[in-house]
Amino acid sequence: MAEITRHVGSHLVLDVHQPLTAVLKLAVPDLPGADVSDGLVITAGDDDPPPPDEVDIPGEGPAYVLSLRPGRVVFDYTARVTGRAKEPVVTEAERIVYLRPSRYAESDRLAPVARAEFGGLTDPAELLAAVSSWVGTRLSYVPGSSGPTDGAVDTLLARQGVCRDYAHLVIALLRALDVPARLAAVYAPGLNPMDFHAVAEAAVDGRWRVVDATTLAPRSALVRIATGRDASDTAFLSTYGGAVSLAEMRVTAVIDGQLPGDDVTHLTSIT
Repeated sequence: MAEITRHVGSHLVLDVHQPLTAVLKLAVPDLPGADVSDGLVITAGDDDPPPPDEVDIPGEGPAYVLSLRPGRVVFDYTARVTGRAKEPVVTEAERIVYLRPSRYAESDRLAPVARAEFGGLTDPAELLAAVSSWVGTRLSYVPGSSGPTDGAVDTLLARQGVCRDYAHLVIALLRALDVPARLAAVYAPGLNPMDFHAVAEAAVDGRWRVVDATTLAPRSALVRIATGRDASDTAFLSTYGGAVSLAEMRVTAVIDGQLPGDDVTHLTSIT
């Protein structure tokens, strides 16, 4: 696959009403095989912004942790990713963890559906393509149609959702078929309208392969931000104590040159 350069970033404006601790997942993690150059600028009114602690959460990725005082705080993160990372390898620990049901991917409750629809498929590429197409054709992408506590079962019943809902349903169905699956938060060149994006990853022959039932962006152009069991592990912003409101958010993700094509029948990794 040809070498590419991707430019990604995010702009967040928070109005902090009471002191709190914020955890932000905006940064691109270390990508062995690719060259990542990035930076974060924090602006907090007339005060010197508090320096964030950079914490690498095992299995999830980097996070910025900082204490915020009342007032407006602006975060500007930018990164350039040149080249491609090595395909992510599935560890034995991951194989165990990502087979379990989780908060938003209730694979135990969806096992009968998964077996009825896909029980006869044994070829990994065929199975991933079938699950992706099944979810993509049964759901309607409707911004604002789901709530922050909706899981895969809610999504299947409502027959609509956004990217995280599509990913949760894919993950739950795959886990119900004894295929380890997880969620990845990504920057997605080609996504329209532009936003943070969520996709599923499935363990196939020792590698993590990406499944995006929305088909809204080419999988080979994605840039990883965070990884986890479901959206509870990958939120771009979590706050503890106090009160805050998100006043503005802008996400950018572009690629030098032409966007690559995509074919859901091909096994692809986030690189």
